[in-house]
Amino acid sequence: KQWYQRRVRVNVLGNRSRDQRLEIAVMFKTLFGRDLVTEFKSELSANFLRLCKCFLLSIPQFLAKELKRAMKGSGTDERALVEILVGLDNKGISEVKRSYKTTFEAELEREIVNETSGDFKRLALSLLQGNRDESEVVDKDVAKEDALELFNAGINRFGTDESNPPFPVGLFRNKLLTRRYEDRFNSILCSRSYRHLKMVFAEYKLVAGEDIEKSIRSEMSGELELGFISIVKRIKNTPTYFAEELYKSMKGLGTDDDQLIRILVWRSELDLVEIKGAFESLYGKSLREYIREDTSGDFRSLLLTIVK
Repeated sequence: KQWYQRRVRVNVLGNRSRDQRLEIAVMFKTLFGRDLVTEFKSELSANFLRLCKCFLLSIPQFLAKELKRAMKGSGTDERALVEILVGLDNKGISEVKRSYKTTFEAELEREIVNETSGDFKRLALSLLQGNRDESEVVDKDVAKEDALELFNAGINRFGTDESNPPFPVGLFRNKLLTRRYEDRFNSILCSRSYRHLKMVFAEYKLVAGEDIEKSIRSEMSGELELGFISIVKRIKNTPTYFAEELYKSMKGLGTDDDQLIRILVWRSELDLVEIKGAFESLYGKSLREYIREDTSGDFRSLLLTIVK
């Protein structure tokens, strides 16, 4: 009987749209006077339970809970924070902030301020404003100016033709130039439209003689590098970005179930078809095959239903 009930859950949750699943949850409470999520908690366990629960949330509710999870306990999951913030448009960020406040009775911005630090905090807060230009108009001259500004900021920081005053003046100078360099990246990458930035990246390669990703990797590190690289990859090709993140969640020993669930639940009705295509092109094996090899039980069955 339990096996049959689990199969029913897999078939129903995995083969209905998000709106239909939310309607099912409302109808279940109407007919039986019980909460469907509470029913799941009493009968299911581990990742299968979590995946079922995620399916019964709206996207803003789901991502608000994922952000809370990323900042819960000791240490912050910066990869999860970045993944969510760079994956949302202005409207999506506004909806998630509103849902976060409703669900947790707290301001998401204040929580991020408390749980992050340094330049990564500045980057996260810039993204959280949801104030990116979303127009389709691109001015090639402005794109060239932005590309040159990014390149010149790097030259002024790292060029070998300028003298280096002795410590501590030289240390102060280097910190100041580093801040200016990172400020340029932060302001341009967090405010310009995606179409504009694609042209900026192309112009940057002409000016610098290398891809902007390579420049970021060679001159930045840690969470800030992760943040800027994620923005660049997301802008260049969204399905490829998420395909790479899915691969990271399953490669090596063990599976990052949190990230696997987050991406598949979030993108299932947005661009999962394109993500699956990008995944197979990148890794020579389908996403379904990877999931089949890296997961097990009812959790695997429901995931495979999502990516059918």
